[in-house]
Amino acid sequence: MNNVNGSVVGSSSGSGDGSAPRRNSKRPKYSRFTQQELPACKPILTPKWVISVFTLIGVVFVPIGIASLMASNDVVEIVDRYDNVCVPPNMTNDKVAYIQNNETDKSCRRTLEVPKHMSQPIYVYYQLDNFYQNHRRYVKSRNDAQLRKHSQENETSGCDPEKRTKDGAPIVPCGLIAWSLFNDTYIFAIGNKNLTVNKKGISWKSDRDHKFGKDVLPKNFQSGPLIGGGKLDDTKPLSEQEDLIVWMRTAALPTFRKLYGRIEQDLNAGDVITVTLENNYNTYSFSGKKKLVLSTSSWLGGKNDFLGIAYLAVGGLCFFLAVAFTIVYLVKPRKLGDPSYLSWNRNPAGH
Repeated sequence: MNNVNGSVVGSSSGSGDGSAPRRNSKRPKYSRFTQQELPACKPILTPKWVISVFTLIGVVFVPIGIASLMASNDVVEIVDRYDNVCVPPNMTNDKVAYIQNNETDKSCRRTLEVPKHMSQPIYVYYQLDNFYQNHRRYVKSRNDAQLRKHSQENETSGCDPEKRTKDGAPIVPCGLIAWSLFNDTYIFAIGNKNLTVNKKGISWKSDRDHKFGKDVLPKNFQSGPLIGGGKLDDTKPLSEQEDLIVWMRTAALPTFRKLYGRIEQDLNAGDVITVTLENNYNTYSFSGKKKLVLSTSSWLGGKNDFLGIAYLAVGGLCFFLAVAFTIVYLVKPRKLGDPSYLSWNRNPAGH
C-alpha cells in the first residue's frame, strides 16, 4: 500500500508544479466590489419625497423657461429669401442655366424694413436650406495638415475629387468643402449712406490660431473647368480669410446659418435698408434655398423659442404630476410597504 501510494503521489507531483497547490475550483477571488456588496444609498420613493422632487423641478424649470422666452422675444430678426426673386423672369424655367452662365448679370436689389429698434452689433448671416454639409464624403474631403502648414501643401490625401490640377500640381486648399465656398455678396445702405459690414473676428479664434496656417497661401484654387463657389485672395494666408474658415466648419443639419459679418451701428424702427447683392451661389441644382438674415442677440444667443418652450413644458408637466400625486395621496392613501397590495397576496390562489 505504501509503494502504491508513493507511486501515485510521485506521478501527480511530477506532472505539475509541486510547490503550488492545485486549484479545485474556478470561483474567483472574493471581493466586496466584484460581489456588489459595497455600501450603497438606496432611497425609498415615498409619496412625500416624489411630490417634493416634482415640485422642485417645476419651481426651477418654469422661471428658466419664462426667462428664455423673454430673451428670445427681445431678439429682432429680419429674414429675406432671395434665391427665387433674384432670377430674371425670362429664366425662371431654367434657373440652373441662369446661375451657371458667367456672362449673366447676377446683381439683385432687395429692400428690407426694420420692424423694431435693433441695437448693435447686428449680425448678418446667410442661411442655406437643403444643403447637406454633413454628408460623409463631403465632410471627409479636406486635408487638415495641408491647411496648417506650408510645408504640407503637397499633402492632398482625402481631398478627392478636388486634390490636384490636370498638371499634377496640388490645390491649396484642397477638397470639396473649400471648393464649394459660398460666394454671394451683400452691400447694405440706408438712403445714400452705406452700412459698413465688419468681417473681422467672425470665425472661431481657435480655428484661426491652430487649424489654418499663417504661412499657407491659396494655390491653384478654383482653376479647373468647373467652379464650385467663391475664390480666395492669393496674397493673404488662410488664417486671414475668415469667410473660408467659417465655411469650413461644417454644419450638422441641412438647414444652417453662417456668419457673414457684423453691422456695428444701431438701426431704428422704420428704417429701410437697401441690399445690393450678387446672386452667385448655385442652390438651384439641388432645390436649395438662400436667405439673408439680420439679427440681434441676447444673453441666450439668437432667436430660439424651443429652449424656453421645452423648459416650460417639463416644468408644467412636473407641476401637474405633483398635484395629481398629492390628490391621490390625500384621497386614497395607502400604507407604505403594505404586502397586502402584492399580486400574489391579493389573489392567493394564483388565478
